[in-house]
Amino acid sequence: MTSIMSIVKLDPQNAMPLHEQAASALRRAIADGEAKPGERLPPARDLAAVLGVNANTVLRALRALRDEGLLEFRRGRGITVVGSPEQSVVVAKAKELLKLSREQGYERRELVELLETLQ
Repeated sequence: MTSIMSIVKLDPQNAMPLHEQAASALRRAIADGEAKPGERLPPARDLAAVLGVNANTVLRALRALRDEGLLEFRRGRGITVVGSPEQSVVVAKAKELLKLSREQGYERRELVELLETLQ
């Protein structure tokens, strides 16, 4: 699955550990439907090579997603996406925030400006 390999981008300058960055990117791909149930992921060593990290870093991310019920590991079959969240938690919360801001009289532009000051 080449698309997954292009989705996962790690930033060594980010304070978030690399394995958490990888897990977050994969989680989002699953939530957004870019990685669908039944699809197989590339082997961890291939993902690690593309990302420029140790295979153990990728395995740690994949195990976390397995523990969340999003991935399944099968000997001889590799790693398969099994989770199918309808919508990522971030998107749902963003919609709630947008609704709340409208109720409070904020325009979209003002909300974006407010969010940018929080970085």
